[in-house]
Amino acid sequence: MVERRLPALLWDESHLWGVMAVHALRNSGLPFEIVTADDVRQGGLAGRPLLFMPGGWASKKIVALGEEGAEAVKNFVSDGGIYFGICGGAGLALSVDGGLGLVRAGRVPAKSRVPSFAGGIGVSIAAPGHPLWKGIPVATYPVAFHAWWPSQFSINDDAARVLARYGNPTPDAMSSDVPVLDVGGNAEIWRQLEDDYGILLNPARLKGEPAVIEAAFGRGHAILSLLHFDTPNDANGRRALRNIWSLAGMPCTADSQWFGSADPQGFKLFNLAAGLIETGERNLLWRWRNDYLTQWRRGVRGLEFCSLYVVAREIGRLIDRNPSGLPQLLADIGKAETLMTRFATDAARLLFMERLELQRGKMTFRDCADPEIASLRERLFSKSKSHGGEFKDLLDVLDGILLKLLR
Repeated sequence: MVERRLPALLWDESHLWGVMAVHALRNSGLPFEIVTADDVRQGGLAGRPLLFMPGGWASKKIVALGEEGAEAVKNFVSDGGIYFGICGGAGLALSVDGGLGLVRAGRVPAKSRVPSFAGGIGVSIAAPGHPLWKGIPVATYPVAFHAWWPSQFSINDDAARVLARYGNPTPDAMSSDVPVLDVGGNAEIWRQLEDDYGILLNPARLKGEPAVIEAAFGRGHAILSLLHFDTPNDANGRRALRNIWSLAGMPCTADSQWFGSADPQGFKLFNLAAGLIETGERNLLWRWRNDYLTQWRRGVRGLEFCSLYVVAREIGRLIDRNPSGLPQLLADIGKAETLMTRFATDAARLLFMERLELQRGKMTFRDCADPEIASLRERLFSKSKSHGGEFKDLLDVLDGILLKLLR
């Protein structure tokens, strides 16, 4: 008989979203263990009731799993396990773009969806009797949750059961760098903005679209959410997470607070990352939305910079909490400091150049008429929207340090 083990959180290619997920689970008193793609390939899901796949780029997660890991996840669900994915983790389970194929569904094409919505959004519950919504006031519309730059599901009528649909945004919501509250329901202004930005922006396009779906796969099933139940200080999200753990037969303890929120002191990696955030703030390129996420101007990369900040901050906090592990990490930290120092110098210069370029005219994160900016961007991030270049090299080293500390 296989011993029953704790739910697993797959860490690979989660970064900022992994930190947010870990904090949400620990703050909610939910037991789990962090596993890697290599663990999965070596049978690390055996005996577990649940696999939680946090946000992040689905295309990078499937590469990390590889063919053997992907097959292990499918076998886990087929044998009766629960797959729970949020945002990118939800996209990974779909039957498109080389995904796992747990759900016969795809994504709305990029040109046909609202790609840059961020913040609170009302939700209509399509299956009010489902255990996912236990203790959540589903009879009162709208029920508010959060979505952070989600894709959109494209499903056939019989492919999945819709558990929730998008409603109206809350006053704090943004679409790209446009405050939804200031445009409201003025369709003409939204149309003009969409012409200027070259993307769809009007959040009314989201209304009625599936936000949470569920589908059977063998003896198990997948719950896929474009709502970030792991958003900090989201009471409804916390309840939903607890309900998913209850579905897996896992009890929760009392709410807790994950070792406080003090920033690490005198930690070079964090200080360099914080300096980049301050550079962006000084140049009016972004502002904080919560303790993990910034909102940035269209034309610059923002998620990459707050990812460095959050990951470096978490490393520093964990070292402050348990400094005895520091000697074993000195070589890795030294490598990260070398990479971060070089990256921070060039990235700070790039941010100021981008600020000036935005004042001159239109610019996107990928396209810029200034050849110096274009060259610097390619070296630091590559041309891929899902990032690469020196940033990815640095983030991978930081991620390795963080994983060792968390485990």
